[in-house]
Amino acid sequence: MGTGGWRDWWVILHPPYTAWHLSYVVIGACLAPVVNTTRLLATLLAFFFAVGVSAHALDELHGRPLRTRLRSEYLVAATVLGLAAAVALGAVGVSKTGWVLVPFIVIGPVIVMAYNAELFGGVLHNDAGFAAGWGAFPVLTAYVAQAKTLALAPVLATLGAFALSVAQRRLSAPARALRRRTEHVQGTVTTCDGEVHAIDRGYLLAPIEGALRALAWATVLFATALAVARLT
Repeated sequence: MGTGGWRDWWVILHPPYTAWHLSYVVIGACLAPVVNTTRLLATLLAFFFAVGVSAHALDELHGRPLRTRLRSEYLVAATVLGLAAAVALGAVGVSKTGWVLVPFIVIGPVIVMAYNAELFGGVLHNDAGFAAGWGAFPVLTAYVAQAKTLALAPVLATLGAFALSVAQRRLSAPARALRRRTEHVQGTVTTCDGEVHAIDRGYLLAPIEGALRALAWATVLFATALAVARLT
């Protein structure tokens, strides 16, 4: 295994999905009665380290699904340092927000490790586990970091993020299978008027990847709109 390079690190960070899930942080924070910009930026940074860096590095370490050439010790270091940075930022947040933030600081790393390393028999490595950890959890955490409590609006937003994340995983799972574990696709589709279309990998991937791109952009733009409305 080689050392990899910056392109491999870029693949690990997976910018579209990282931006998608960081958008849930912005949405949760912007639902609070008062939005503290410093806390929002700190929460975003914490989730970037936990999700963008640590979770993706651990996922690559566990089976090499992205087929990068990064050395295992580098991936371990990224996993540990990413979680450490996230927890450190959370600890600083406790001094500003109070002990209500502590459960989130504990649960966050557990979700990252349990989902990506498929701990506890992979009990969290499913649609619900992904949606709870990567959709619902960022919304709730960001809101509590701002408001120090919960309310109906963030709970409803949490359910929305959960549902969007279920859709994301159900689309991305077959896309990953086609890209990484499918050697050959062959077949045809015949329409009612007699047109025949060949089925190949691209034919099957196009609608899935198009839907994923649209959902990612929609979520990022929605979060951006909320941020502009609340912070300007």
